[in-house]
Amino acid sequence: MIYEFATLPTDKVTAVGGKGGTLARLFQAGYPVPDGFVIAPEAFVHESLRDDAWETVQRQLTVLRNGHGTPFAIRSSAFSEDSAHASFAGEFESVLDVQHDAEIRHAIHAVRQSGQNERVQAYSQAQGLNASHQVAVVVQKMVPAEMAGVLFTADPVSGSHAHMTGNFVRGLGDKLVSGEATPDTFTLSRPKGAYAGPPEMKRYGRALFKLAQRLENELHGPQDIEWAVADGKVYLLQARPITTMQPHNPATGEWNDSLRGDYLWTNANFGEAVPDVMTPMTWSLLQLYGREAFTIPLPGQHPLFGNIGGRFYMNASLAASMFTALGYSQERIAAQMREFFGYLPADTAVPLIPFSRWAVLRALLKSAPAAIRRVRRDRKRLAAATAVMPQQAAEFQARIAAAETPADLLPVWWELEAALREACQLLQAGTGLFEDLVRPLRQKLVKWTDEETANTLLSGFSQGSDQLASLGPVIGLWRVQQGQMDEAAYLQQYGHRSAHEFELAWPRPYEEPDWLAQQQANLAAVDVPALLARQEAGKAAAWARFAQQQPRRVAKMQTQLAQVAAAARNREAIRSEIIRLVGVVRQFALRAAELTGLGDTVFFLRLEEMAAVLGGDRTAEAIASTAVTHIPIRQQAHERLSALPVYPGIIHGRFDPYHWQQEADLTGLGDLSGLITGFPGAAGVVEGVVRRLDAPEQGHLLQPGEILVTATTNIGWTPLFPKAGAVVTDVGAPLSHAAIVARELGIPAVVGTGDATARLQTGDWVRVNGAKGVVEKL
Repeated sequence: MIYEFATLPTDKVTAVGGKGGTLARLFQAGYPVPDGFVIAPEAFVHESLRDDAWETVQRQLTVLRNGHGTPFAIRSSAFSEDSAHASFAGEFESVLDVQHDAEIRHAIHAVRQSGQNERVQAYSQAQGLNASHQVAVVVQKMVPAEMAGVLFTADPVSGSHAHMTGNFVRGLGDKLVSGEATPDTFTLSRPKGAYAGPPEMKRYGRALFKLAQRLENELHGPQDIEWAVADGKVYLLQARPITTMQPHNPATGEWNDSLRGDYLWTNANFGEAVPDVMTPMTWSLLQLYGREAFTIPLPGQHPLFGNIGGRFYMNASLAASMFTALGYSQERIAAQMREFFGYLPADTAVPLIPFSRWAVLRALLKSAPAAIRRVRRDRKRLAAATAVMPQQAAEFQARIAAAETPADLLPVWWELEAALREACQLLQAGTGLFEDLVRPLRQKLVKWTDEETANTLLSGFSQGSDQLASLGPVIGLWRVQQGQMDEAAYLQQYGHRSAHEFELAWPRPYEEPDWLAQQQANLAAVDVPALLARQEAGKAAAWARFAQQQPRRVAKMQTQLAQVAAAARNREAIRSEIIRLVGVVRQFALRAAELTGLGDTVFFLRLEEMAAVLGGDRTAEAIASTAVTHIPIRQQAHERLSALPVYPGIIHGRFDPYHWQQEADLTGLGDLSGLITGFPGAAGVVEGVVRRLDAPEQGHLLQPGEILVTATTNIGWTPLFPKAGAVVTDVGAPLSHAAIVARELGIPAVVGTGDATARLQTGDWVRVNGAKGVVEKL
């Protein structure tokens, strides 16, 4: 019933409320937190402290007094208090500066009862929380504060991380929290904590800044910190997440990482892989991938990628900030940003996170050696590991089908999760190798020849029967049409690939009886080998131009192009197999749903919640119970978000999925006629009629020779490419799916235009110049 700060077990942190759990954790981690203990709710009967509990409290008080007259602070620690979504700041009672046992017992009773007061009830109702509160009580040595205050480690309104903002008053901080005194304000600017504010606080600014930075890392995000100064020392009295910067709202089931800070987000290159509003299970799968693939810890707690209204985005500010801290020139930063994130309008201001160069180098040096060793190991075994994955997937599928109870199924999950983690590491190794080879080589080719020749030479990655995996579905469809491959073999080899292949709730093609017939209809009367032959002829001509222009570099370039082609095939192969494994995860989820009675709602659980539903200890049961009750609101949120128009490709700062269209400044689109510019995706010039499509399921509308215009493409769009005269996308870069596949098929493409879908409509007549990256509306 009574837990000392120093000895509170980690599995009991949630049993003593938000404040008590955090204070104990920070005390144990060595932060300057005044000593104390927490009285758990079990110590009370009808709001009154049990006699045996009071005896234990008295013994703890004696230890803390250590023979001296010691004042204490009696503070609330409600289970919903100081959480990521509700601070309850100043709502529950706190009683300060009590010394004698009778005063302390009365204060404990008052704090315990404050869970029933009107302001707590009103705040709970406003936050959509249960009005009934479990309240633990913190008893803590009182700090005789000379000054006390609060510090926000980021701007709670704009989300900016440029500086920390604080307020303070002289004496105890209760007047500040209650609003009874007008505080002084100060700022601590990143990256070094430069102080601006009243002079009496300056001497403590540096210490407070260091503590705040450490707290952000310890507690995984921006913090609202209560502190005090006594006898020349800074003490921490509480730390809680800044509620306005929390990405997940459990009351509505929605996720919005744009609230986490002042960042520039883009879905270029990466959003094409995940084009849908994600279910919670799919989002947890992508988070698993991120943890396994990106192992180098970056300074601070800034997200590398995020979920904004259910859609996947990358944080461009993080990369730009690291490049800036490392001293890259503006030209080099711009080139790197184009390679990674595709189209950014010329006037786009990328908000920078104020990293110091040393912080970035320290983060890299700390973990880079282990990460490099792992990547080298994975690259060596990439091809062999990829080759056995189809058999591995088949074995998992058989075991899943054979499981007759949740207890039978749960052990399969732990093995499947381990296989999935390993596959994520292999995918990152393959992707990294390809990009390490192709990016510098492409830059050299552009310098030595021109962009059209460079892009053409960096195509034709298939070699005989060793095809590029992303081309496999379209070539396979043609072979089925020609009677060279039966339908069962096609579905076994390619039936896991689709436009929605990362979304676990979406059926795989091999689950849908009519899928293959629909794809064949879209491909009708298209001679795929002729397209490939035309592309090969274009590559041969490009090679001849290069050999004439750079004869001394021919031998070395042949070797480098062969290395890039092999890396491209390996990257596409491991990606195909990890998608096969994602299909196995879907099968597992469906079997778990069948055995637990959840049905299709299982996809509104996270992966770890699904495992908890299958059984385990009491902790798992508690997780499962809470998660299952959240399914209806998560479903409703997913339906609302899925009904909205697709969000912009670029998002700056806080974004409201429901109102952005009304608030958007469309003047940034410029002239809605004339030239549309993007990246050269695949060479060639063609004129034709626009067919603007929003999803590959609309593919039957595309007529032969029309210009396919869409926001983004992935492998699910590939069967439509041979029928298109050219491809134009809002999202993408020279190494995106649309660019690679279009080059392989010899189809002109302009990618990463940013706004083609806003400026072009079905029926427009346009000229597409894939070599120059230009679309002209005629």
